[in-house]
Amino acid sequence: MSEQSIALVTGANKGIGYAIAAGLGARGWSVGIGARDEQRRADAVAKLRAAGVDAFGVPLDVTDDASVTAAAALLEDRAGRLDALVNNAGIAGAWPETPSAVTPESLRAVVETNVIGVVRVTNAMLPLLRRSAHPRIVNQSSHVASLTLQSTPGADLGGTSGAYAPSKTFLNAVTIQYAKELAGTAVKVNGACPGYVATDLNGFHGTSTPADGAGIALRLATLPDDGPTGGLFDDAGTVPW
Repeated sequence: MSEQSIALVTGANKGIGYAIAAGLGARGWSVGIGARDEQRRADAVAKLRAAGVDAFGVPLDVTDDASVTAAAALLEDRAGRLDALVNNAGIAGAWPETPSAVTPESLRAVVETNVIGVVRVTNAMLPLLRRSAHPRIVNQSSHVASLTLQSTPGADLGGTSGAYAPSKTFLNAVTIQYAKELAGTAVKVNGACPGYVATDLNGFHGTSTPADGAGIALRLATLPDDGPTGGLFDDAGTVPW
């Protein structure tokens, strides 16, 4: 009998992260629900378990070294490996927001979560991922991160963004570098563009559901061994950098 696959999804107590956790659970995975808020994390775990998902809580603040170290230790004790890491936790800052209106403090806060938090968590989890036969890392990006799309005349990407979109472009660059470092290993690293999903990140103004948005991350988290690495994808295929 094959071992049960195990995943960690950050920011999984609500929205797209919760839908990703539910989707992996429906596929028979054991899913760590990474979240800062204790009550929301517990509520999400209880709801997922009631739906038949093998979910467990992982106290996790991606901006805090000690919290991330403790999360890695929890997963070490639970399974001794990790098959998929979905770096979903993110913040938007103000939107829309012109670069001239961005303060260093607000930019720093967005980058701390959306980029440095991803690096912090990924580096802590890599030893566990390397023990998996089919390790996958999915970084939650966005179409607004694409410099190609952003510089296309007439493209409607929701206005000017001084912090959020550049933070996701930064994350795309980090994703490429991880893929380069891990080339030749079993670890596959890709970026996912969920689309304009109705979540509290955008005041629930999105045009698709969290379940819809979770689809591409689920596909990338469960890629076959001949699947891609170092790419940016949405449901329709490859998204230009």
